[in-house]
Amino acid sequence: MDVNAAVAAVAAIAGVLTGVIAVLAFRFSEREQRRPTRTSLHTDPVLPPGVDTVLSVLRSSAVVLDEADGVVKASSAAYALGLVRGGKLAVEPMLQMARDTRRDGEIRQVELDLPRRGTGRGEALAVSARVAPLGSRLVLLLVEDLTEARRIEAVRRDFVANVSHELKTPVGALSLLSEAVMDASDDPEAVERFAGRMQIEATRLTNLVQELIDLSRVQNDDPLEDAEPIRVDELVAEAIDRCRHAAGTKEITMAAGGTADLHVWGNRGQLAAALGNLVENAVNYSPARTRVGIAARTVAQPGGDLIEIAVTDQGIGISEKDKERVFERFYRVDPARSRATGGTGLGLAIVKHVAASHGGEVTVWSAEGQGSTFTLRLPEARAARDRAHQMSHRDDMSHQDGDTHGLDGEARRASHSSPHSSDSSAYETLPSPEVLP
Repeated sequence: MDVNAAVAAVAAIAGVLTGVIAVLAFRFSEREQRRPTRTSLHTDPVLPPGVDTVLSVLRSSAVVLDEADGVVKASSAAYALGLVRGGKLAVEPMLQMARDTRRDGEIRQVELDLPRRGTGRGEALAVSARVAPLGSRLVLLLVEDLTEARRIEAVRRDFVANVSHELKTPVGALSLLSEAVMDASDDPEAVERFAGRMQIEATRLTNLVQELIDLSRVQNDDPLEDAEPIRVDELVAEAIDRCRHAAGTKEITMAAGGTADLHVWGNRGQLAAALGNLVENAVNYSPARTRVGIAARTVAQPGGDLIEIAVTDQGIGISEKDKERVFERFYRVDPARSRATGGTGLGLAIVKHVAASHGGEVTVWSAEGQGSTFTLRLPEARAARDRAHQMSHRDDMSHQDGDTHGLDGEARRASHSSPHSSDSSAYETLPSPEVLP
């Protein structure tokens, strides 16, 4: 009997422990279910009807706080911005705003600069926070990210300031020269000299306005709407013709070479302007009696072949600190020299936009005193056209005319016969240079 009693006592104790453990597990499960999560918008029965639906379609980050400053509901964007951590609102100014609004019921709004999560560079996140009462006990916080809007506004502000400065210089010079002409009306030689200077400033002003128009056009237009296969040889010849007079004046030798019969896919006018800007820069910033080379080749890439067009000069070169900025609008390595050459600081910015809009890029290698090489990389014609057709879901390839297929065949043969190494030694030997008169 004593043994049976002991067994019964042990069984009773075990049952009591099992019951206690079950109750604790149930309570713990309920607590975990009530905890807000990042993967979904946490909905609590105290929210007014329809609030969950309205907040789910807002673009702003949303946080709903209860009377104890606890997070009743938070969107995933609020967690991504670092507004909510551990079920609490982590931004003290916003928390204070919520408390003030809960106390007096007034709607408040403020713009704040918050530290960006995950970066140690001190970058600020610009946000606009708006707090409003939601019912009798809850407070709604809406936060909008203004970082990109501020960046765009800063770019526009700098652009306007730069344009104003660049326009002011030739306009001011024309005003002064016109006064000088009036004062020297009885001196024919002075009038002729001042008139020549006026022509130079007028040309500079015309070039600046035209490049502003070109930059605006390449930013707003889609070059692939009127895309066509374009022979690289024709683009190179057009760029050389554009700079023939300037190169001849400085006795600069221009040579074109590389792989022949290459084709790119895009807008002829924009690509000709981009390559022309590169060649023109090479001529303008090269000393007299030097050499400018233009070479093209095909480079194999996993996503499709690329056409590389390299423009090499023996000019003054670019320092390391200036390489990353030469493609910025109005940035010039040597402003004094740019004034002498008539540069506006927009040519390389136009090249960058044209390359990007055609799915390519432009890079630079340079060493001070040794020269520079600007390389324009563009998708090969057939690969680029196929990719454009796939993106637009077109199925009318069958009605292409015979000339287009012929160009595709030439581009394909050129691609198969061209070098595929990315090393500069893959360029073919340049032919005898064209010496300009």
